[in-house]
Amino acid sequence: MKKKIIIAAAAVVLVIIGAAALRKAAASGDQKTYVISSGGSVTFENATQTVKDIRAAFGRRASGIHISYTSHSDHMSEISPIVDELMGYALEETDDPKEGDYLRHQYGGYTTRYGYTEQNGTYSYEVTIVPDYYTYPEQEKEVDAEVDRIIQSLGFTSSTTDYEKVKAIYDYICDTVIYDRIHAKNPYYHLKTTAYAALINHTAVCQGYAVGLYRLFREAGLSARVITGMAVDPEDGSQQNHAWNIVSVDGRFYNVDATWDDIIGGRDYFLKCSEEFPDHIPGGEYLTDEFLTEYPMAEESYGKV
Repeated sequence: MKKKIIIAAAAVVLVIIGAAALRKAAASGDQKTYVISSGGSVTFENATQTVKDIRAAFGRRASGIHISYTSHSDHMSEISPIVDELMGYALEETDDPKEGDYLRHQYGGYTTRYGYTEQNGTYSYEVTIVPDYYTYPEQEKEVDAEVDRIIQSLGFTSSTTDYEKVKAIYDYICDTVIYDRIHAKNPYYHLKTTAYAALINHTAVCQGYAVGLYRLFREAGLSARVITGMAVDPEDGSQQNHAWNIVSVDGRFYNVDATWDDIIGGRDYFLKCSEEFPDHIPGGEYLTDEFLTEYPMAEESYGKV
């Protein structure tokens, strides 16, 4: 039986500050500074460290992430939006290949437990975030070792080009992973959507392919994202949930779909511009000006295959 571990994320102090102070806090420091306001007047004084602690606890697959803080008034109604905002920041992209989309797409949400005690006008809050992970720490250790083995086996050097890295990793996934038709329609078997399924079990569904590719791309020094949205069946026009990747080659991003290329055979969905990827419809968050500025898509598909 696995022991339940409660990780203290941080002792967080809530303070009430004005808009001018919020702008100053957001702009201060050399590193990214988070301001958590929940849309109201309550703000975390040390939100940046709290986000780091939550992210680290996620990486350890902590079964419970505990946050304590005090306030001089009752803010129970703001706890849920504050937690949502903290979690959103914790799952943003970082420089670590094992964070960002790697964490975001290998868990099934979270529940929150919270309450407070009051003494002499001071409210002491206790919040516990309980994530629903799709893998255990032991499985992630296996993935870490296998990722190292794969990257070393591909023999990349300082002179290996972005294209050569992308092609080698993509071919590896297409050649070693089989689509998991046995569990594809089982809503309770979540392992199929993970990098563990793709890299260790060598059988996965689209999200497993995409997360496995993401991890390998990032470990090889490439910029990449997992994209979720809808896929259009070329035969009957029906749509279903799907996941694929974008990856950078020489500063521009291209679409790749290892799942479809593996199932169909060939490389019809490798390094395509959006215009030549019409049967893939990204979710709205991937179509914003902010996202497309950070991840500029190539206007033409890559010439080599």
